[in-house]
Amino acid sequence: MRIAFSPEAKLEFEDGERYYERQVTGLGARFRTEVREALSRLRHWPLAAPVEHGDIRRLILSRFPYKLLYSVEPDLIYIVAVAHLHRAPDYWIERD
Repeated sequence: MRIAFSPEAKLEFEDGERYYERQVTGLGARFRTEVREALSRLRHWPLAAPVEHGDIRRLILSRFPYKLLYSVEPDLIYIVAVAHLHRAPDYWIERD
């Protein structure tokens, strides 16, 4: 199944990656790897994650305080947000 990021989610992902890389060299790459591993799980089991709001599901990352918020379309997994777990929890709701 194909995966696409909303423009906002893409920026959030890139911002998170840059932030972690500034903290410790290589940490940004580990963040990217964890997001890619999460996307791989979504491809195999898109409906396994719990519903967060409406038809938006959430997958919480293991090593970083982020969650992927996404919808499952007939031929696409659409990432709505790459949201930090400790910041304004429902800011993304207007996107869905």
